[in-house]
Amino acid sequence: MDNRLKVGIVCYPTIGGSGIVATELGLLLAEAGHEVHFISYEQPVRLHVEHPNWFFHPVLVNEYTLFKYPDYTLPLSVRISEVSQDFGLDILHVHYAVPHATAALLARLMQGETRKPALITTLHGTDTNLLGNDPHYRPIIKYSIENSCGVTTVSESLKQQTIATFGISSPIEVIPNFFEPQPPTRSSASIRTELGVEDDEILLLHMSNLRPGKRVIDILQAVSLAKNRARLKLFVLAGGDFQPYESEVQRLGIRNQVMVKNNVKEIGDYLQACDLGVYASEEESFGLSILETLAHGKPVVATDIGGIPEVVQSKQTGLLVPPHDPKALAEAIDQLVDDPVLRQSFGEAARIDAATRFNAAQARDHYLRFYRRFL
Repeated sequence: MDNRLKVGIVCYPTIGGSGIVATELGLLLAEAGHEVHFISYEQPVRLHVEHPNWFFHPVLVNEYTLFKYPDYTLPLSVRISEVSQDFGLDILHVHYAVPHATAALLARLMQGETRKPALITTLHGTDTNLLGNDPHYRPIIKYSIENSCGVTTVSESLKQQTIATFGISSPIEVIPNFFEPQPPTRSSASIRTELGVEDDEILLLHMSNLRPGKRVIDILQAVSLAKNRARLKLFVLAGGDFQPYESEVQRLGIRNQVMVKNNVKEIGDYLQACDLGVYASEEESFGLSILETLAHGKPVVATDIGGIPEVVQSKQTGLLVPPHDPKALAEAIDQLVDDPVLRQSFGEAARIDAATRFNAAQARDHYLRFYRRFL
């Protein structure tokens, strides 16, 4: 019996946790000998490694004056149906219920009585935390989840929240996100020189799409409140526009201490050069950026919310503080700045813990076992 699977992956192609995890999973499956077909409106940003086992199928979105807004769901459903039939997919793994699972369900209806791939839906948080509270979206999200063959979430916290929000009675599997750091291409010293960080200064790192829920303002205020303020530099790896925060930077008088780079692909070079990561989310289903920081052997100060405590081992790999509390954030930063031995201890523990609990091969095999339940 041929154990090779044909897997379709539908995801957003932009820099963001769900797209990164979906793309990396697809590459892992391709390297393991499975045939992987990515379906999206653009080639995913992490899909830059050539391999004979992966293929990209673009979704073309035409803008018609008939529609007030461009429609993505319908052309996506047509493309999913075409790829499923043309390549005989076994599994269709979609990331997000809307619009991806919704489009996949429509594609399955279009295929009639022909052989259809099993539909696996992974929830990353937005479906539940944001859209799930909107009565205009809640019914279609619930329908898309309940009519998927299998559903996974990236944390136990998100699983429980999904069950509570939608009243889901069907099983949900928890498969955490994963990450394996790549060897850096530049030295830590060269990065710190580029950023103008002196030997006695502490480089804080924040990495996110900068949406309001990431509470970047809390981090900026924490830097200004820290008793070690003069020694701190904050480097932001931004997946969004930092301009809305510039006025707060100026108001707090920390313009010379804040540096920003947008859409950096080689994040490992900067992660290995920082001293610790700082994250202040008010809602977080998992926190892939947090895991990436930990995996590079850096301790993390983060908010005690959602799935973050499942990633950060409190007082072992980092410090957790209440959300919406810049003062508590500042005090936790000061604690790690004042105690370099503790900072190093947390960092080493973080590296080991990330490699043990969130390694890529472990996640790939978990997904494969889950896929095979529905074949």
